[in-house]
Amino acid sequence: MKRADVEELFRRLRELDPKPTTELEYDTPFQLLIAVILSAQATDVGVNKATRKLYPKAGTPQAILKLGEDGLKRYINTIGLFNAKAKNVIATCRILIEQHDGEVPRDRAALEALPGVGRKTANVVLNTAFGEPTIAVDTHIFRVSNRTGLAPGKTVHAVEQKLLKVVPKEFMQDAHHWLILHGRYVCKARKPDCPHCVLADLCRFKSKTKADA
Repeated sequence: MKRADVEELFRRLRELDPKPTTELEYDTPFQLLIAVILSAQATDVGVNKATRKLYPKAGTPQAILKLGEDGLKRYINTIGLFNAKAKNVIATCRILIEQHDGEVPRDRAALEALPGVGRKTANVVLNTAFGEPTIAVDTHIFRVSNRTGLAPGKTVHAVEQKLLKVVPKEFMQDAHHWLILHGRYVCKARKPDCPHCVLADLCRFKSKTKADA
């Protein structure tokens, strides 16, 4: 995609949504971290339903650690892979307390050292909680980047590296959320809504859908 088209793409997304953010509900960097850990292979809606009950009772690493693994499971058992996630969350809370004074570190290496936290989760926390210009490539961003021609790549890491190069600096902070939301609601996996897409004329996707008759 030409640089002028890239700039136009993000101008249009910004015009639609000037202040995009995650759909996960949280009040602190810690709550965002836990929500993102829980969101792996789960929907934001499902995670929010669980954390709305969990956080008023246990919204800090100390409080969740006090719940224990079995106590935590009672709050998150509607989320996929909840057994493994409960184990990771408890271990993460313990490390945060013992090594980081109960605070979420603003450091990629320290974040990725936490159980259940990979590069994508670390990027989400760095971008959303701490305002770092990072891009966490999930399935939505991977799909949009490849379909549009914005940053084609065969792996999420390749797409991430291309996005970091091609996204103009003025759009970098919010690019992560714009691309996720566009993939979630417009450039959907099975049937992208090309007729109502504001990026259709810029997009390189050859199999564009047509408006229903």
